[in-house]
Amino acid sequence: MTNVPVRIDDPADPRIAGFVSIKEKDLTGRHGRFIAEGTVVLRMLAAAHRAGRGVAAEAILLLENRVSGLSDILAEFPADIPVYVADALVFDAIAGFNMHRGVMALGRRDQAPRMDVLVGGLPVKSLVLAACGISNHDNMGSMFRNAAAFGADAVLMDETSCDPMYRKAIRVSVGSVLTVPFAREGSVAALVSKLQAEGFSIWGLSPRGQTDLRDIAPSPRTALLVGTEGEGLPQHILSSIRTARVRQRPGLDSLNVATATGIALHQVAMINGFI
Repeated sequence: MTNVPVRIDDPADPRIAGFVSIKEKDLTGRHGRFIAEGTVVLRMLAAAHRAGRGVAAEAILLLENRVSGLSDILAEFPADIPVYVADALVFDAIAGFNMHRGVMALGRRDQAPRMDVLVGGLPVKSLVLAACGISNHDNMGSMFRNAAAFGADAVLMDETSCDPMYRKAIRVSVGSVLTVPFAREGSVAALVSKLQAEGFSIWGLSPRGQTDLRDIAPSPRTALLVGTEGEGLPQHILSSIRTARVRQRPGLDSLNVATATGIALHQVAMINGFI
């Protein structure tokens, strides 16, 4: 059973310091901490906390009129996780803007596994989503949601990709960032080399891909590699791997990267029996 909610009347109360001005802290960094926002993400955080997946809740802050409706989720957290409640004026003053959802949790992520450790520990039969230069947090969150939906074992990102632990990315992923293993480091060339060394069949998604997505052959270990909006994958990377395209009507240059990722993951997951 969770602790009895503690009312907060002063936005400067030191007990809720981690929730103050969350937009500003999104920009300056949280030193291993993150904000989980919304009911669905709160439930995902509770599950990840219980499962010991490298993330843990530190505190929960709720709008006072949300408490009763969340009793079942709050009961999923350990009893030592403090639950704070505030009225709308105080809640918005804490957050720094109008937080109509009224549900936030402060979480902590353990040090992420190194890329080589994560890749080296993947199952013999694996599906991986890899990304280069993804800078939009909405796209990043959607890609994690796709990865979770279609059974990807990991998401790998180069160092130029944005942080998936950013508040908006977690929210858009509906908490999938908290459950799908990931690593973010190094260059895309190093990422590709590591996947090749581990026996992955790598397919780069491109509007000018040489193979229709439907013609990708089954493989026990498959990695789908996507690039940033607009520029796509670097040419030197495209020339070193096989490439695939999503068939579409002529007249449009390309699909949104998150949309293309969802289509491609579904196809590859189907042919390899992941779903």
